[in-house]
Amino acid sequence: MVNKIDHIGIAVKNLDDAVNFYENILGVKSAGTEIVQEQKVKVAFLPIGDSEVELLESTEEDGAIAKFIAKNGEGVQHIAYRVDDIEAAIAEMKEKGIRMIDEKPRYGAGGAKIAFCHPKSTFGVLIELTQREQ
Repeated sequence: MVNKIDHIGIAVKNLDDAVNFYENILGVKSAGTEIVQEQKVKVAFLPIGDSEVELLESTEEDGAIAKFIAKNGEGVQHIAYRVDDIEAAIAEMKEKGIRMIDEKPRYGAGGAKIAFCHPKSTFGVLIELTQREQ
């Protein structure tokens, strides 16, 4: 079902500061930023090899990223795995007893279709399934 690690999502308080660190300290160039209104986030993707780092800054105090940072501080928030058919992947996960946060795909950054698996079913890791147009 899973093709590769698509990206690792990192929750940050200040996107500009985080992008500056990756670009000027680590030498990883940002592919640009995007606001995803539905998820109340501003994101920047930084391609590294065959995967990406996704930096996420909350645009609202009640957003999931703001809540994550309030509870856990900044850091890794999720791991996204690339799938070819997200609807089939969701069905397979449910069939195997995995609790899904999203029972239907939703819009993600870069036009991806995404769905999250609940961390209580995935050993404490928030897993995102991601389908991108090739």
